[in-house]
Amino acid sequence: MTSEGYFGKPLLEVCVDDVAGLDAAIAGGADRIELCSALGSGGLTPSRGFMAIAAQAPVPVNALIRPRAGGFTYSETEVSLMEADIAAAREAGLAGVVIGATNSKGALNPLVIARLVKAAQGLDLTLHRAIDVVEDIDAALDLAIEFRFSRILTSGGARHAEEGISTLARLAQRGSGRISIMPGGGVRPDNAALFLALPGIRELHASCSQEGPSERRLAELGFSAQNTRRTDAETVRALKSRMLATPD
Repeated sequence: MTSEGYFGKPLLEVCVDDVAGLDAAIAGGADRIELCSALGSGGLTPSRGFMAIAAQAPVPVNALIRPRAGGFTYSETEVSLMEADIAAAREAGLAGVVIGATNSKGALNPLVIARLVKAAQGLDLTLHRAIDVVEDIDAALDLAIEFRFSRILTSGGARHAEEGISTLARLAQRGSGRISIMPGGGVRPDNAALFLALPGIRELHASCSQEGPSERRLAELGFSAQNTRRTDAETVRALKSRMLATPD
């Protein structure tokens, strides 16, 4: 993470799952992109082709590495798949990856994370919201610091970040100067100031989406997307404007 994120203007990361969303996020002024597929399922690994296109973006792009929907406890084959996907992100020229894994004991899995971090050597590292399902979120923070992650994307263990505000504040205080805590999950222009008022919070993560046009005919044929919301440049612009207007 740059020093600007810690001490300068706040940074906005926008998650996108298609080329139109990528273009909208950039047009709206996003500082960084989290590249995904299937945001309707919480986000999955983007395709190699999408990675290659996104690598041409004028802002840093980090690829989400998540091979399937559901929980974050992975088989050996799935871990190998994630290692290969990290290699694809590197080959495409992306800035970083967004990774995480848990074990059957309800904690982050240090063995799997160590493998993913090794595969991602030299890339920017974000720990994704696997941290929100662990039993001891403070211990997970310490592990992320140990593995030298730049930031943690988290809702504070709640469904929406506003509900996890007290945990976000505690994590930001515990990680101060060592790791960035990036609230995500229901972050909008009208609540951005709430998060940026927390000492140490200088990055926000949002989809900045609006409901897309009806796809009735596609739905009838079984081709409709699970999520019809689309990244909206004006929403990105509004969120970024609110962030820049927030007093330091």
